[in-house]
Amino acid sequence: MIRVKNITLPIGFDERECLNRLRSVLGAEGGTEFEYELVHLSLDCRGRRAPHYVCTFDITSPHEQKLYAYASSHGVECVYPYNALHYVFPSSTFSSQKRPVVVGFGPAGIFCALMLAENGFGPVIIERGDDLDTRARKTERFFATGELDTESNIQFGEGGAGAFSDGKLTTLIKDKDSRCAYILRRFVEFGAPEDIVFAAHPHIGTDVLRVVIKNIREHIKKLGGTFRFGTRFDSVLSQSGALCGIKLADGETLDTDAVFLCVGHSARDVFRSLNKSGVLMERKPFSVGVRIEHLQSTINKARYHSYAFDPRLPAAEYKAAVHTPCGRTLYTFCMCPGGFVTAAASEEGGVVTNGMSFRARNGKNANSALLVSVQPQDLKDDSLFAGVEFQRELERAAFELGGGSYKAPAQVYADFAKGVPTVAFGKVSPTYSRGVTPCCLAKALPAFVRITLAQGIPMIDDLIPGFASPDAVITGVESRSTCPLRIVRDQNTLQSSLRGLYPVGEGAGYAGGIMSAAADGIKCAEAYALSGDQK
Repeated sequence: MIRVKNITLPIGFDERECLNRLRSVLGAEGGTEFEYELVHLSLDCRGRRAPHYVCTFDITSPHEQKLYAYASSHGVECVYPYNALHYVFPSSTFSSQKRPVVVGFGPAGIFCALMLAENGFGPVIIERGDDLDTRARKTERFFATGELDTESNIQFGEGGAGAFSDGKLTTLIKDKDSRCAYILRRFVEFGAPEDIVFAAHPHIGTDVLRVVIKNIREHIKKLGGTFRFGTRFDSVLSQSGALCGIKLADGETLDTDAVFLCVGHSARDVFRSLNKSGVLMERKPFSVGVRIEHLQSTINKARYHSYAFDPRLPAAEYKAAVHTPCGRTLYTFCMCPGGFVTAAASEEGGVVTNGMSFRARNGKNANSALLVSVQPQDLKDDSLFAGVEFQRELERAAFELGGGSYKAPAQVYADFAKGVPTVAFGKVSPTYSRGVTPCCLAKALPAFVRITLAQGIPMIDDLIPGFASPDAVITGVESRSTCPLRIVRDQNTLQSSLRGLYPVGEGAGYAGGIMSAAADGIKCAEAYALSGDQK
């Protein structure tokens, strides 16, 4: 196989243009047969030239040596022999009398359970929230009435928080871990669009992702997996330093010697239960901040310039980080083109924001989180749960400032910069799903967050013109982007200080998004499959 990188193609290119470009690069105009696969596609909007795609292709042909020799002799860069890495779950003879239990069916739990089911381990999956259809109805009811189900909401339930997001599949580990390409292919197998396999910034969209998740669930059931929704984990049971079961919230116990804890970053009661049982945990860095909304047309103009209204171009994205004069970094996170700001509370008396968009990304606004890292000196004390309490205090302050009905406090940027309350919104209408209360948002933010936002937003405007638009809407608070705790696990066995307990994914402190959480779920399933061979 030959890999060909940095092939430029115009917006709206077709298969003929693609084939002709490759024939030219490889010297194959004379009819030399070859097959090609698009493996990477990124949109280049830098400078003032017309936006265009930069592509990578894998070429297979009986004449590969000839094609490669031509490219090399003609000074064509980025053409080289390539052997694609294909993920294979490790073979193992391990079997157990007891069925493994997967706690939580977000991205980590989904792929952990999928691997276990496909390799004959028959997992039992317990999820404190509801199945997706029931969960969606309860979430819509919360948006409309403020009636919050603390067990089934945007944080808890089938699919995890990712099911009510943009379905973004970007990750920093993509080029380092063969599991990532495998995860993308499996998503496609279960109904995701095929372009996620090669897109530089793949996303599924919350509407399509929900269908994919239900398809995976039915596949696991056919392979012997058992699902129990509305079932909450209470505590671990142990004997001689090893797991021997778990207790559920209703008092029932499950006899098992392997539990995959895939609970997500908002399962604060689970963290306290583990601490009470002596499972080793530690504090870790985390971030908090706000959501900022702009007109999508503003972002399109900033990224595409005079081509902003070209209908062939997707809703523009951005990513930025600036180091502010106060010594802290302000960065964007989970940017949702054409998306909405959602009410993501899971505890009574707290406001939490998140971002969501559908596959089409055709909403009027763009939004992203604006986050500031929380350092140890920012917390009240050195206790294990100081970070959790910091998050909770922020959420409660936002709840009170928003008026106490899960409406979010919001402010236009011009007023935030001046330190005066907002009384009305301008060109950008807030999309937060419970509605917003115009106010002085600074009252709900710690001083270091407020200062970093005030200094950093104009700096991001230098990178993305229009970011500091007077009408941009800032909504608070974004407090659940990362987990403030990590459940310590052995680097080799991936088990916690309690043998048989596998901390997995984002809530355990080992992932930061759908892809990395899914990869960690696979990794922990591998460790379990190989555990019998290590004994």
